[in-house]
Amino acid sequence: MNSEVISQIDKNTSAKILLNESLKKHTTYGVGGNADLIIPSNKIDLKNIMKIASDYDEKITILGSGSNVLISDKGIKGITVSLKGALDQVKVNGGKLYAECGARLGKVVKESIKYDLIGLENLVGVPGTLGGALIMNAGAWGGEISQYLKSVEVIIDNEIQNLDSSDIEFSYRNSSFTKNTILLSANFELQKSNISEIKKNLIKAQDGRKNTQPLNKRSAGSLFKNPDGNSAGKLIDEAGLKGLSIGDAKISTKHANFLINDGKATSKDMLKLIKKVRNTVQEKFNVLLELEVKLIGFDKNELGGLS
Repeated sequence: MNSEVISQIDKNTSAKILLNESLKKHTTYGVGGNADLIIPSNKIDLKNIMKIASDYDEKITILGSGSNVLISDKGIKGITVSLKGALDQVKVNGGKLYAECGARLGKVVKESIKYDLIGLENLVGVPGTLGGALIMNAGAWGGEISQYLKSVEVIIDNEIQNLDSSDIEFSYRNSSFTKNTILLSANFELQKSNISEIKKNLIKAQDGRKNTQPLNKRSAGSLFKNPDGNSAGKLIDEAGLKGLSIGDAKISTKHANFLINDGKATSKDMLKLIKKVRNTVQEKFNVLLELEVKLIGFDKNELGGLS
C-alpha cells in the first residue's frame, strides 16, 4: 500500500494499523494471504479512512468477521478494513434495537432475547457480523433479517446517510446495497413476546444447526445459494460429491453444502474444489449453482467464470 496513505490514516484516525498481516487469523476458513489491515475505533474513523482511500485512489476492501469469504493465498491489495471487534455496540430501548454493523450477529440475537424481543432468534449461530448479514439478507428456519429492519446508517460517496428499509430491495440472500455502500449501523423494530416462545424458536434453530452442520470444522457457512425449488446440499450429495477433497479442502460429510478446511487447506485447493463441485452438478443436473461465499483477491484467470 502507498506509504502516504498509511501515514494519513495514522495521523487522522485512531485506527489500529497492522501491516502485512496474515489473513488466516481473520477468516473462519483459516486461509488467505497477507494484507495491510486497518481496524477503525469508531464510525468517524471509518468515514475518514474511506475518504483518505478515495483521495489517493486506493482500493479498499471491507472485512467483517471473516465468515462467508474465501480470500486468495496471494492476499488482498490496497487497504483492508476489518470490523472484527470494532463498531460492535448493541442497544435496546423498548421494542427498538440499534446495532453497529461490526457487531457479531450472535451478539445482536443475544441482546434481543435478553429483552424478550421475538424475531431474530432464528438467526442464532449464523456466522458473521450484522453488516454482512444485511448485505446478504441472511436467513434461517423461515426468517430473514430484513423482515425487522427499519433503517440503516451508511457511507455513500464519503458521506454518512440514513436509508429507510423501504429504500432497500431485499431478496433471497441478496440486497440492493452496492459495492460502494459501507454499512455503519442499523435499527430494528421487534415485538415483545413470551420468553418461552422465544426459547422454543431458539432451541429449534440451535438443534437444527447442531444436527446438520459441521460446527466443529473451519467453514464459512453455506457454500452455494439454494436454487429455486431445490437444495444445493441435496444436489451436491446426489452428485456423489459429499466427502470429496482436494488437499485439505473438503466437502463436509455432514452437510454437502459446507466446504471445510480439514487441516492445512490452501485457498487454491478450495477454489479448485468449488469449481469441481459446480461443474459436476451442472453436468449431472443442468443446474448452475451460485456461490454464497464471496471470493476476494483472485484474478479473473483463476476464477474462470466464478464471481
